[in-house]
Amino acid sequence: MLSICLKTLPITVKALILVGLSVLLISCETVSYYTQAARGQMAIVFGRQDIQRLLESGDLPNDLREKFSAVLDIRDFAAEELLLPVGDNYQTYVDLEREHVVWNVFAAPEFSTEAVNWCYPIAGCVAYRGYFSEAAARKFAVEWERRGFDVYTGGVDAYSTLGWFEDSLLSTVLSRPDYQLAALIFHELAHQLAYVPGDTTFNESFATTLEREGLRRWLLDSDQAATNAIARRSRERQQRFVELVTSYRDKFDSLYQEKLPAQEMRERKQALQQQLRADYEISKRQWGGDDGYDSWFSNPLNNAQLSTVSSYNDLVPFFIEVLAQADGDLEAFYAEVQRIAVLNPKRRDLIVQSVD
Repeated sequence: MLSICLKTLPITVKALILVGLSVLLISCETVSYYTQAARGQMAIVFGRQDIQRLLESGDLPNDLREKFSAVLDIRDFAAEELLLPVGDNYQTYVDLEREHVVWNVFAAPEFSTEAVNWCYPIAGCVAYRGYFSEAAARKFAVEWERRGFDVYTGGVDAYSTLGWFEDSLLSTVLSRPDYQLAALIFHELAHQLAYVPGDTTFNESFATTLEREGLRRWLLDSDQAATNAIARRSRERQQRFVELVTSYRDKFDSLYQEKLPAQEMRERKQALQQQLRADYEISKRQWGGDDGYDSWFSNPLNNAQLSTVSSYNDLVPFFIEVLAQADGDLEAFYAEVQRIAVLNPKRRDLIVQSVD
């Protein structure tokens, strides 16, 4: 009931609450961090433009007109075919005039792929720390590197406010083809259906499952054969990428279980990282030279970076099985996921780990 009441509050009141929380939590987090988060979100809220009004204006460039129309169609599909809580989400547009909306910092111990969690008043504990400024994110990352942690910083183009605000279409995603835009919207809306504070892997794996299933259905509904073929090839490459990285994550986990001197552990860790890069080059040739993941592999491939892939994919097989048991009925699927989401953590973990 509290979350429902909070969603109905005026935007300015929500802003004051966010800033007020930063003061109340001064003992465990800095006021400056929560203040930058509140200011960043408010800049998005107050920068919104109504998409329908933009479409009705006479001076909108054709590429934007086509993209905005596509987003409205995707919204309709999400609501009518996927039964997602679309509400007023993605009816507005914000031009951020920067490459990413936020930059997330991930950290993990030198000899563990288990990511560090940070806890927040609304989202609960998550495996990253987000900043609306790249410089601030890099500064925070350096602090954790100095403490001996593996650290990875990545730009994020969109996120869900979990119903706290109506989410907008951001300029950071406009360059994506429509099928990728559809997948992103399905993923972010999924967080409003089921979200467990403190369980990043549950939340992201569920959203990834719904993203894939939603995209599959969206492509079936589309009559653009060429686009469908491109989307399916992209999806296949993504799956192979996930399988490759996950298999090496498991190898790193096995290594860290060995009782080795620190220096030897570091040397073997570095060797595994080199093997992962080499296997990626082999895979890339098998993909016809597609270099879409080159930028990801240009990074350190450390434990923090590996954790970003596992968080979004580890429980996907479980959710696929739940969907299959529901015979593809999304309403029944959602009901079962929501039932599991409210279980106590130990009971929930037993259930989600039941599928290999």
